[in-house]
Amino acid sequence: MCWSLSKESVSSFPRYALNYDACLIALLMKVKDIIKVIEDFAPLSIQEGWDNSGLCIGSPEDEVTSVLIGLDCTPELVDEAVACGADMIITHHPLIFSGLKKISPEDQTGAAVIKAVKAGVSIYAAHTNADKVMAGVSGAMAARLGLENVRILDEEGDGTGLGAVGDLPEPLAAEDAVRLVKERFGLKMVRTSRPVSCEVSRIAMCGGSGGTLITAARESGAQLYLTGDVSYHKFFTPDDFMIMDIGHYESEIEIVDILFSLLRKNFPTFAVRITQNIYSNPIFYF
Repeated sequence: MCWSLSKESVSSFPRYALNYDACLIALLMKVKDIIKVIEDFAPLSIQEGWDNSGLCIGSPEDEVTSVLIGLDCTPELVDEAVACGADMIITHHPLIFSGLKKISPEDQTGAAVIKAVKAGVSIYAAHTNADKVMAGVSGAMAARLGLENVRILDEEGDGTGLGAVGDLPEPLAAEDAVRLVKERFGLKMVRTSRPVSCEVSRIAMCGGSGGTLITAARESGAQLYLTGDVSYHKFFTPDDFMIMDIGHYESEIEIVDILFSLLRKNFPTFAVRITQNIYSNPIFYF
């Protein structure tokens, strides 16, 4: 237990702290302390009705000595948490979206659940609640493109809602806008509708699967809309509007750094890590 540690023994735990008192604070952290910081940033109450953000494995009263952050809670991420001594995992995508009819090691979700429960690892997800705050997923996309006058695309009130829209510092030809997006997001390829013949001065975006916001993007005055998981028929667009599918994973991955920075700011001496197996994208490009 933490109370039995001597100052000499603290030196064997360098990841925890700057000093002995800080080590005690870190070792006595609870799951609910971590949750409070995340939900002050992105309240659980604003998540979409179909979502399952929040604590899906563990108790708010469980003690936490280390946190591991990733985008997807895969069995490999749980293995990494156990290997590095993390007893709490935070991801963007929930491990459990809906009720499980069985928990089997033969499927990805079941395997992750079994590994986490056996190891005593708590699992928390900040999904659509982190999508619906400006400092979350879509706001990060806008910042990466250097947009100005950024606002929420589909506002729900109280400064929250899905997506973002903003203006480029200077208008660009469609081909140059495509190059800008590929460069800023580190993409080798994108899927787009027919490029617009006009200049692109306003860009709308929604991280993840944003097909439902295409109409809102058009109504915002944007000439270009960025999102992921766009279906075939949605690429039939009018001459003054184009869609670019940059990938679900690619549009959301920055939330990992956002959550990491959030926890480090609030708990500067606490052990917070980003997964070293960060590329959990199930889609491969050849």
